[in-house]
Amino acid sequence: MQSQMMWIAISLGISLALSFLLPFPISLIAMIAVFIGMNYFIRQRQMRKMGMRGGSFFGGGSMFGQRTIDYYCISCGTKHNERTCPNCGSNMKRVGS
Repeated sequence: MQSQMMWIAISLGISLALSFLLPFPISLIAMIAVFIGMNYFIRQRQMRKMGMRGGSFFGGGSMFGQRTIDYYCISCGTKHNERTCPNCGSNMKRVGS
């Protein structure tokens, strides 16, 4: 909570400074850029703290260290990654690691 308040205060301070130093249309664009940049920085910092690799800005790539999920057919036990079992055609499956 205290960390969030600190980042809000920093963002607000930078935005106010930009609004006083730059004329209106440029200051608005600069404030939006600062807001997006701060969110990106905070997000990357939090991801590093949680031990996750960084991804692209919009969440693509291998951001969460994605693993493939293995499904096992409940009827025959076949390991597969399809909607239906390739061996028996059953739709019933369980997730395994």
